[in-house]
Amino acid sequence: MNKVTFYLVSFVLVIGLIPTISAQSLKGMSLNGSTGLISIPNGRIGWEKSADIGVDLGYHGIFEDSEIAHIGAASVSLFKRVELSFAYDNQIGDDNGDTLIGGKIQLPTSGTAVAVGTNFQMLQQGGSSSNATQIYLAATYPSTFFNMPAETTVVVGKTFIKDSNDSNIDFGMGFDLLLFPKVFQNYIHWITDFSNFSYSVQAVGSNAYQRGSLNTGIRIDLAASPSLRKYKFVIDAMLTDALDTNRAFTLGFAAGIPIQ
Repeated sequence: MNKVTFYLVSFVLVIGLIPTISAQSLKGMSLNGSTGLISIPNGRIGWEKSADIGVDLGYHGIFEDSEIAHIGAASVSLFKRVELSFAYDNQIGDDNGDTLIGGKIQLPTSGTAVAVGTNFQMLQQGGSSSNATQIYLAATYPSTFFNMPAETTVVVGKTFIKDSNDSNIDFGMGFDLLLFPKVFQNYIHWITDFSNFSYSVQAVGSNAYQRGSLNTGIRIDLAASPSLRKYKFVIDAMLTDALDTNRAFTLGFAAGIPIQ
């Protein structure tokens, strides 16, 4: 994906989602375990308003050609401001597997949710190891799109890769659109993000670091049911790097419970 396409898609996301009303907030899990969209984190914490301590567990399988990469993840929200996350990405092939550890702090803002965060990546590929660290600022604000509630996220940061002189600045945008809420009774969200970074430097099913990638899919919010509203349970069906030939299909879920 060339730079012209990258900036065009980013511009459309900015113009198409202008803040107007409070949106339905769905705190799903991104592929690296942090609360977010698909590849990018957002400005929210998993249990930012409803529990001093909350625990989320998640899994995503990325189907690339005839093989599957499995990502298991967990996160803990503390004091409605802090989130710690962990994910293990088994990659594809022998002697591969990445450990992803993240954390973010939500700032005391109103209206727009803003968080500063980091993730540390311990990467293993073909028997050799390397590390990468990302720092970022994420802002998520309420919006509307054709009278459907949404949330738009903008992320800016920097990834430091061991033994690399990479000078790229990380940038990503995305939205979580509550799709036809009267028809689907608040159960169906359309989530999309577009960025020049992915959930890790060695992401499966994405060439984001080379030319940017668009990820999109459906997130089903089972906790929209009144009987489950106290908890969290979402199901994801998504395409990663959807505009390129190496696109991959991803299925997953995240479930959570308030502790205190």
